[in-house]
Amino acid sequence: MPILNYTTQIAAEKTAQEIQTMLARAKAQAVMSEYDDKGVLSSINFRIKTGAGMMTFRLPANVQKIYEVLVRQRIPAKLQTREQAARVAWRIIKDWLEAQLALVSAEMVDLEQVFLPYAQDETGATLYEVLKDRQFAGLALPAPAAA
Repeated sequence: MPILNYTTQIAAEKTAQEIQTMLARAKAQAVMSEYDDKGVLSSINFRIKTGAGMMTFRLPANVQKIYEVLVRQRIPAKLQTREQAARVAWRIIKDWLEAQLALVSAEMVDLEQVFLPYAQDETGATLYEVLKDRQFAGLALPAPAAA
């Protein structure tokens, strides 16, 4: 099955605007776009009031990984570009965000619960990045004893 949204022709910048609108409706107080050294949108950060107070979150797009998937899945050659990978990455993030915000709106989950891996500390690192650097210490189950 091909990667979700692989045929999209919607520009990453348009999708970023849609994401910004969704975040504003969710009561985000600030939204910021970050770009890599090639001028490609690499993340959208937002600040929002939660039950724990003001928190910031970073939603990253790994455009290179999407590009690799497009190539590996033998998507038509005309869609195997980094520009297409950016379009696909941001459409996937938009769809994911829309689903997560629907869960929050339906009060099935708290906003913090959904976005926790993307919460940023005072250095800008996300919780996921911090835990990954610590090799998920305290979370991974011990390996079973050899028989």
